Amino acid sequence: MALMPKRVKHRKSQRGRIKGNATRGNKVVYGDYGLQATQGGWINATTIEAGRIAAQQYVRGEGRLYIRIFPTKPVTSKPWETRMGKGKGALDSLMFYVKKGQILFEIRLLFNLNLFNNIDIAIKNLLIQCQNKIALRTKILVSKK
Repeated sequence: MALMPKRVKHRKSQRGRIKGNATRGNKVVYGDYGLQATQGGWINATTIEAGRIAAQQYVRGEGRLYIRIFPTKPVTSKPWETRMGKGKGALDSLMFYVKKGQILFEIRLLFNLNLFNNIDIAIKNLLIQCQNKIALRTKILVSKK
């Protein structure tokens, strides 16, 4: 089931624009490895869920997956072939506005078990599965702990 907030102050909001770099949420904090956005954009709630499922299949108890983003921005749409006017459209989906440098996913290894022969290769494959689901350019970061 896609992520969504329990309640919101306003059902519909304006689109806004994405400017600048992320000043918060731009460092790997919880895990050992992270997936960082190198461009700004929008990520849909279903896209976040698809990335979570793809990564969770690789983790399988050997690690912990942290999702650092949550969709809070409502997006509306009007039906096709509708005449102009008659107000704003109905709620269609929820998005998260990603700024450049935002950490999207983090992974922490619970045990030193080798998923493959090399842990780095395993983590890289796991994060590449997340990268394939997300429509933004991303890069893999290693924690400085």
